[in-house]
Amino acid sequence: MAGKLYLVATPIGNLNDISDRAARTLEEVDFIAAEDTRVTQKLLNRLGIKKTLISYYKHNSRQSGEYILKRLLDEEDCALVTDAGTPGISDPGEEVVRLCSDTGIEILTIPGPCAAISALTLSGLPTGRFTFEGFLSTSRKSRFEHLEELKTEKQTMIFYEAPHKLNRTLNDMLTVFGDRCISLSRELTKIHEETIRCHISEAISHFSETPPRGEFVIIIEGITDTTANNDDFSDAFAIAIDYRDKGYSAKDAAKKTSDETGISKNAIYKALISDVEV
Repeated sequence: MAGKLYLVATPIGNLNDISDRAARTLEEVDFIAAEDTRVTQKLLNRLGIKKTLISYYKHNSRQSGEYILKRLLDEEDCALVTDAGTPGISDPGEEVVRLCSDTGIEILTIPGPCAAISALTLSGLPTGRFTFEGFLSTSRKSRFEHLEELKTEKQTMIFYEAPHKLNRTLNDMLTVFGDRCISLSRELTKIHEETIRCHISEAISHFSETPPRGEFVIIIEGITDTTANNDDFSDAFAIAIDYRDKGYSAKDAAKKTSDETGISKNAIYKALISDVEV
């Protein structure tokens, strides 16, 4: 009889969020597969647990996945954890889960923290239906293609983003989606936890003046009757670019475009001044 794979959710910032069941599972399994063993070791030290850790991350997922499977088939139990939150969400955990599923290994979940759901409930945006989009590509072409696919999405959208990429991502979102409502949460459950609710253009202004820190969860409203006009933003932006290329300043190009299209002058201006490849 094979062992079991336990998907154990871990705190996303505050170590006090570890559940009794999660702690007990980590103590009882034969070994733990961790995204970063150094991060997980700190949690185990806090819990007073001594356990064998093996590294399981993106660049060794195939080799480590086969090793985990072998030990499971040898009747050992394994706990799979990510650095923070629920394993399998925007990390390579999904691959070992698929491998075990295909092999018939029993998989059990030990639920707990998830940054995406926590930020969604804080956003003030509709939570009845949503789509999780994870991290956008670092390639600008791929990033725009991804966002364009979501341009008419009616459900609330959830993204993850690193602080050094935030401003670029917000500018691209403004260009594609228009000036929609947005919620940005960072440092969830930590001392400096913060959630900002505003429009995309306002978020760009805020983080242009205040350098972003910490990992972000971005929540954006889906298309509604109210935001439908924002879907003309890409066309308006193209018009503004044409005016700029003809020698108009960004301010004048934004004003003329706004007069012609009815799209927010400020939103067009912010997109124009950030229109650089990064």
